[in-house]
Amino acid sequence: MKKRPNILWYCSDQQRFDTIGALGNPHAHTPRLDHFMENSVAYTHTYCQAPICTPSRASFLTGCYPSTLGVNGNGNEFFPKHYENRLIGNVLAKAGYDCGLVGKLHLASPMGGGGIENRVEDGYRYFQYSHHSKGPDEYGHEYAEWMKNQGVDLFQIMPEKKPAEDYRLGAKLKSHSGLYEPNPEEDNIPPHLHQTHWCTEKAKEFIRLNRHEDQPWMLSINTFDPHPPFDAPWEYYKRYNPEELPGAHFRESDLVHQKKLQDAGIDFQSEVKHPEERNHKKIQASYYAMIEQIDYEFGRLLDYLESIGELENTLVIFMSDHGEALNDHGLIAKGCRLYEGSVRVPLMISFPAQFQKNVVSPALVEMMDLVPTIYELIGLDIPFYMQGKSLLPLLKGDTPADKHRDFVRTEFFGAIDFPDQTHATMYRDERWKLIWYHRKNNLCELYDLQNDPWEHNDLSEDKEHQSVKLELILKCFDESAYIHQPDPPRVHPF
Repeated sequence: MKKRPNILWYCSDQQRFDTIGALGNPHAHTPRLDHFMENSVAYTHTYCQAPICTPSRASFLTGCYPSTLGVNGNGNEFFPKHYENRLIGNVLAKAGYDCGLVGKLHLASPMGGGGIENRVEDGYRYFQYSHHSKGPDEYGHEYAEWMKNQGVDLFQIMPEKKPAEDYRLGAKLKSHSGLYEPNPEEDNIPPHLHQTHWCTEKAKEFIRLNRHEDQPWMLSINTFDPHPPFDAPWEYYKRYNPEELPGAHFRESDLVHQKKLQDAGIDFQSEVKHPEERNHKKIQASYYAMIEQIDYEFGRLLDYLESIGELENTLVIFMSDHGEALNDHGLIAKGCRLYEGSVRVPLMISFPAQFQKNVVSPALVEMMDLVPTIYELIGLDIPFYMQGKSLLPLLKGDTPADKHRDFVRTEFFGAIDFPDQTHATMYRDERWKLIWYHRKNNLCELYDLQNDPWEHNDLSEDKEHQSVKLELILKCFDESAYIHQPDPPRVHPF
């Protein structure tokens, strides 16, 4: 029997869709991802199912909506044990794969287990845990242990940046979403000691570990960057001139609109401010520099796979869990604003042995489509509860590159521990986006993405667009009725 493909699943944290050079951003330096595109299918319209870490990860690791799993926000003590059999690592381990994880898992809060998250049966035999690159320093954080073994104290390198105890303060804390601008004399964590570099070293260690002959493997790599704070190493930051960058997508009218949402109590980790008040171009420079380091380290992994003859038979996925506001509309960090910068992410998939190469697809994709794609690729039956839709026909060229879903849907159901516990739903088709804020006196947003791609002109109260608004409300309502735990297959008509 032909060996099943290996799976290298690389997930950055909080990386927007518009951060890849070859996909239209001349300011982003991503040479390895640009080259990777030549051997992959790149999806330009991929949407997370929640713009927050835990619900997004729970969704794309199971193929189910966050609300189906009952995993709607960050801070939960544990992932529901009764759904552990849906986690792709668990599924693949039972199917004979050797599974490993490096970096974040974040299916539960790390604070529920003394700084290390409680695990269910997730399938990862090799588990190198590092929730983030700034600590914490408790036993069990393998990156911190790695630093100690080299005689380095993480907090001596960056003493100001010990993790914040009260995340409710959000972007008011420099250590949460602030800028740490390096210079030749005062660097941030240098590249050779960085968590992103450590992820590559541990990934190579897993790949070369002894395992059964011809046993396939799956490795999930989860860097903390480019998650804020914005603290790129000088080696990468120096390559960007902030004054030459375009900065945030912003209009003065955004201040009034965001103030309206803010006054309605809509939860977000930052208050609206003019981007100039937050040094938005320097923040953008650091953000791009963090991504360039990821690009370099991702390229090192591809080189290693090629050097040992494994690249041809390895499914490689590059993606992120959700986006970042990055001062668009006067906001930074994340929360209940379902704009493109926050909910749309990069996605590239390569499997040279079977998939198309050098294809850019504008099809609407949901991140939970990845798990059923893997099921179908390795010959497993897709279970009844799966809500994702396999991308395999598109990857193989059996369907048009621009057709997959008629719409995408994103949830924000009290996802952060903020006062309002705001609930909102996004429904987006090829042209229109509706954002509905539940129990907010019919408060919503409507955008024509064809003519207003950066969502500056809310049409929800425009008389000429009320019929479009009503149509989208009804479609959103209808689809919400079907976002529930699917029933087991019927065995009798009564």
